Amino acid sequence: MKKKFLAVLILVLAISQLPQAQTKAADSVVIRVGEGSKVIFAIKDKKDLETLKQYDFQALMNDLINKLENKDTAISRKPSVFYLKDSVKTEKQSASGELEKKDIEEQWSGDNDDDDNNRRSGHEQKKSWGRRTYHSFNIDLGTNNYLSDGKFPDDNNELYTVKPWGSWYVGFNSIQRTQLSRKFFIEWGGGVSWYNFKFQNTRTALAKDDTGVIFSEDLRDFNFIKSKLTATYLNASLIPVLDFGGNRRKSTLFDDHGSDSFRIGVGPYVGYRIDSYSKQVYKDGEKRSNRDHDNFYLNNMRYGLRAQIGFNDIDLFINYDMNELFAAGKGPQLNAFSFGVTF
Repeated sequence: MKKKFLAVLILVLAISQLPQAQTKAADSVVIRVGEGSKVIFAIKDKKDLETLKQYDFQALMNDLINKLENKDTAISRKPSVFYLKDSVKTEKQSASGELEKKDIEEQWSGDNDDDDNNRRSGHEQKKSWGRRTYHSFNIDLGTNNYLSDGKFPDDNNELYTVKPWGSWYVGFNSIQRTQLSRKFFIEWGGGVSWYNFKFQNTRTALAKDDTGVIFSEDLRDFNFIKSKLTATYLNASLIPVLDFGGNRRKSTLFDDHGSDSFRIGVGPYVGYRIDSYSKQVYKDGEKRSNRDHDNFYLNNMRYGLRAQIGFNDIDLFINYDMNELFAAGKGPQLNAFSFGVTF
């Protein structure tokens, strides 16, 4: 919207200044924009004014603003006929040496797909820094669990056994995508995530003493509905990605244009715990909820490997913590993991 407004403003100013400018200086028109910027039209032959009427200034200004926002000061290699109005382009014949509309679009679709996508989509694409790094906001949604010596605690019916359904993993991530070669990218950034370990036994209660965390069964005569342990982390990740479609931007479910490509990546992440609590929900005549904020000897740091695989607009992920969930000797030896979909 900002680009269109600026383009329309420049055109209005140009039209309003033309008569006055021609009386003062027939060879140029200077249009001031803002405090310290200006646009200059240099006309050597008044016959060229008729040619100016044939140009699509909206397309020209969109291209100009996009180049300025990306700090691209290189001289444009697009032929001037590229900016002619569509009605004028259709009148051009190939025998005259001019590029027809179809030829122009094919010529520039490869080299300028970023600019063309911005115009075709009708809205501004993901913000870019420079020519090779693009930003996106991703949401991880899935489930989480943990392993003890490579086995699930279910095998021994431990009190900390987790329900597969209802133990949700949620993450919000700000990701930069840096292109290193045509099909090789680095996805890096940070975010916040939540482990929600919902216990299979709704009577599971957490406490701690000087020796470590204690899992016990609450024997009160209540109707227990839910018991869980939640941990919140700030995270950073660095994921090398092979994108066989060579797409600069990573497609998401919310894009109005798909990315017909297969991609795969594996890389490290690290997180720092910023909160944790246990929660019990039960009924003793009325529904009650007890929440206890404590560290429960959870490790302050988590680190591990993330694998992600995607096709078109769908990405799947799996995270595996290489360090244990609890401090050494203060709780069961558990390695947490999560998996789900990224959108």
